[in-house]
Amino acid sequence: MSTATVTRRTEDGTDTPVRRRKLTPARLLLHGFLIVVSLAWIFPIAWAVLTSLRSYEYTAANGYVSFGGWTFDNYVTAWRTAEFGKHFLNSVYITVPAVLLTLFLASCVAFVIARFNWKINLVLLGVFTAANLLPQQALLIPLFRLFTEVPLPEFMSDSELLYDSYWGLILINVAFQCGFCVFVLSNYMKALPRDLYEAAMVDGASVWRQYWQVTMPLCRPALAALATLEVTWIYNEFFWATVLMRTGDKFPVTSSLNNLRGEFFTDNNLVSAGSVLVAIPTLVIFFMLQRHFVRGLTLGASKG
Repeated sequence: MSTATVTRRTEDGTDTPVRRRKLTPARLLLHGFLIVVSLAWIFPIAWAVLTSLRSYEYTAANGYVSFGGWTFDNYVTAWRTAEFGKHFLNSVYITVPAVLLTLFLASCVAFVIARFNWKINLVLLGVFTAANLLPQQALLIPLFRLFTEVPLPEFMSDSELLYDSYWGLILINVAFQCGFCVFVLSNYMKALPRDLYEAAMVDGASVWRQYWQVTMPLCRPALAALATLEVTWIYNEFFWATVLMRTGDKFPVTSSLNNLRGEFFTDNNLVSAGSVLVAIPTLVIFFMLQRHFVRGLTLGASKG
């Protein structure tokens, strides 16, 4: 590969040679392709933000492909109309327990698969992974009937049945997200040195201590990456909340966007403002955990 050598002055005043790749036609084509894909990915978000900052009256008169009518009133109106404050809390009630349960249960299964050489391990991993291949819509009718017939214990009941309850949405999200987490964590745990477990056994550590005090601390990057993905997926989940909830006050924030739709017409500027408000928490979580997220995805990429 063609390279060019340049010098870079360090802090002590010496010049250090640095080799840089020359921009070949193939590399320019690759960069151009990546730029186009990035712009195509960002365009819907940028368009939603732009639309949310404009008044409906201006866009109705001048069209959406125009500039002007800037206002922040759409955000205030969207927050009040959709009652986002209450529904954000509903999303927290659903997302936090679902993510914690998913990571705990998935890590337990992954530890067994990675730590013990049982014949059933491959079948167990296949069952959990295959569950992710089932389309959720295909299970709509049996799950709906199940949720409308299974009662909840009184101590955990915000509803008499799994249907129209926070626990129903928590369990359905845990069920559909565990497979992916088991797959990722089991592969990650298999890469851990087995000498650690042998040393722990010599020190008299039980299986639980090997899991909790040896394996879990080493899996923090993978757990952080999975937590970021799971929070995003469960928080943005719309389908099951619409199917398994009937009480409007219990809806998570994504489902409450329906409150911004009018009976005879829809103010797209208002809906865009609501969508931006709904997306802010996931962006905040991603930027807070970005370093751990990238580290968890790239660990082991250079091994081989």
